[in-house]
This record gives sequence, structure tokens and C-alpha cells, in this order.
Amino acid sequence: MKRFWLILLALGLMMTFRATVFAADVKFSGQFYAAGMYVDQTSLQKDATGYPSTAFYFQRLRVQTEFIVTPALKLVTRFDALERIWGGARSAAGTSADIDSSGTRVENENIAFDWAYINYKAPIGVFNIGIMNKGTTGTAFGNNIAPAARIKYAYTYGPVFVEGSISKMKDTSRSFISTATWNDGDNDEYGLEGRYTWKGGQAGMMVTYVRYAETRPGSNYEKTYWQFVPYAMAKIGPVALEAELGYVTGKERDYDNATADVKMTGLSAYLDALADFGMFYAGGTFAYVSGDKPGTTKLEGGQLSGGRDWNPCLILFGYYDTYRWVGAIRGWDNTATGDVNNVMRNAFFYQGRIGVRPIAALDIMASLAYATAERKPTGYLDKDYGIEFDLTATYKITNNLSYMLGGGYLWTGDYFKYNNAANKVSDNYMLINKLTLTF
Repeated sequence: MKRFWLILLALGLMMTFRATVFAADVKFSGQFYAAGMYVDQTSLQKDATGYPSTAFYFQRLRVQTEFIVTPALKLVTRFDALERIWGGARSAAGTSADIDSSGTRVENENIAFDWAYINYKAPIGVFNIGIMNKGTTGTAFGNNIAPAARIKYAYTYGPVFVEGSISKMKDTSRSFISTATWNDGDNDEYGLEGRYTWKGGQAGMMVTYVRYAETRPGSNYEKTYWQFVPYAMAKIGPVALEAELGYVTGKERDYDNATADVKMTGLSAYLDALADFGMFYAGGTFAYVSGDKPGTTKLEGGQLSGGRDWNPCLILFGYYDTYRWVGAIRGWDNTATGDVNNVMRNAFFYQGRIGVRPIAALDIMASLAYATAERKPTGYLDKDYGIEFDLTATYKITNNLSYMLGGGYLWTGDYFKYNNAANKVSDNYMLINKLTLTF
């Protein structure tokens, strides 16, 4: 009977996805950038030895290819190539994938494919099956673009969009490569998103159920939680508004035995407004991510963050331009808790910015930001992350080629003194210029 149902399911899938297969078209798109950077301090410890200033050039090529079989059926792939520092040391070989890639860091320094999936626009909806992007929804805040093996189904009816997904984040089943002696140790995520669009705006919510069971075989517990992300974006006259909330609730450790479970919760919020008057524009941002309350077994922070894709400053929470290439810039706490340029966690963030376009091709923007921790981590004496001023200018050389020149100065806060008021911290600044080609 089981074989009968498997055969029937296979026949059903063949009927659903049947199409005449022929190579009709190939479409390319992508981006190449080359940049130079100078960072004055690679540690926020004043007069620290072994942390000199740094300056180097780096680049990346990203190419997305769509093999269009029919107007309703295509194969989508994407790869990154030569993502490296010019003349710099190559990364050591390894087996762990880079944080935002299907390949390792050393593979990305040569070439690494990140995506390969089928996109089929069926009469009953859109199917995406394979390895594709995951970790983005709503606004840029909280987003962490990364590839994952997924099955997605989406349906649009007028202004209403609904999408369901299953994502395999890790598989520990016994296989040719794995000698596992268990049959339930996978990490899976199940998502459902609904969105309503109107002229000038949209609003929606993403609901995700997460079950990470990779720790069950050895430690007898799994992580299970729900994540809710409502968001809205609208334009009212010259003002563009964005808002997003994040809330998680569940268990950091859900034990199979009599050991007491460890509960988790978390909250984040984001609000951005930008008024654009043509030659001049001005805006402001507020962001919040809850921190963990010391002295409790429950985790109130840590699961949510501002995300790798949201980079509000060049240094402070500036993941891609500083952390990705320079590495962690830390104070006296030599752990990730002491990073200044990693993703935003445990923080209140406030930023104002103004910009001018003296000519159509030139955009000059200045911003001033301040951040403080929501809670002092265990052992810390202060909450003040600091104040940062950034100034950038972007010139559009052609429709596809632009050049950016920028600088940022961080007045380092006493948070980075860690657990000793006598520890001295230094201010920091960086300069960057980047040439970007899109096609």
C-alpha cells in the first residue's frame, strides 16, 4: 500500500510540473564592486599593542543566471567569485559554509555557487524548489540573506499575497557522508507569510516555527520557538515610512528528560521615516533589540538582531563593510559581546540624516547616530556604545556604474571599557571608497 501511494504521488507531481522543456533564453544579472578601506583602530582599547591600523583593497563579483525554459518555468542560479582582498592572504581550507553562502570562505575567494532552484509559475500558484535565498522579509531591518534548501509555494489574488515554506537548515541523517546512529537530529523551519499591497504601500506578517534538533542526540534537548514579524511600508506625499516588529517566544532548551526547560523570548522594533524634497532630503531611524536580563535562566535576548543586511553606520553595527573585511573590532571584552561592528543586539539606536543632490548624478549624505545597550551584560559597568558621524558621497558615473566615497568617526562609549572603569578606550574612524558596477 505504501508503494502505491508513493507511485501515485510521483505521478501527481509529474502532472503538476509537466512542461515542454527547451532552452528558450538565458538572462544574466549581477554586481561587481572594488573598494579600498582604511580603519584607524582595529581594537577600541587605547594604546593596545598588536592591533595596528589597517588599509587594503577588496572586491567581489556576484552573478545571477536564469535559464528560461518556458515563460512559466526557469532554473535560477547565483554564484560569487573572487571575493578577496587584493594580494591578501587566502583563507584556510575548511568544510563549514560561509555565513551568507553555500560555499566556504576559501571557495568564495575563487568561486562558489549559492543558489540553484526551479521557479515554476503553475496555474495554481508559484513553486520554488531547491537552494535559494532565505532570511529576508519586510524591511531591511532584521534581514540576514543566506542560502537554504527550501520548498516554497506562493499565491497572489489581487492585492493579497500568501506564501508558505519549508526550509531544511541542517540534516544529520545517516548517509554516505554521515555515520549518524540517530534518526531525529535535523534543523527545520516552517514559514507562512501574508501581505496586502495598495497604491503607495504594503503591510504583512511573517510567522515562522523553528525546530532545531541537532542537539537531541548528544544533549537530550532541542530548540523550539515561534517568530512573528509584522511590518508595513507606505509613502505619504514626499514621506516614506517603514515599520517592523519582531517577537520570539519558545524554548532555548526543550529537554527530553526531567531537566528543567530553558525558556526564551525576545523583542525588536524598527521605525524609519524619510522626507524627500528632490534636491534635499532628511530622515530619522529608531531601532531596538532586547537584551538578556542577567541573573535569570530565561533568555530575553540573543535570538533577534538588526541583521547583517541592515548597516546603519559605517562602523557601529556596520557588518558588511567593516566586520566582514576587517574582522571584529572590540573593546576590553574579547568576545562577540564586545564587538562594535557586528550586527545590532541588545541596543537602543537613534539616527538622524540629511542629504543633498546638487546635481542629478551626485548624492551627498550626512548622518549622526547614538546607541546604548538595553541591558548591561554580566560584569559590564556602562551601557553607552557611543556616537558616530558618517559622511558619504555617491556619484553615478553611468546608469550602471557608481563611485562612493565615505568616512565615519566613532566617539567610543564606556560600554567598551567592559568591567574596569580604569580601562581606556579610543575613538575610531574609517575611510572607504567603492566602485560598483551593476548589470
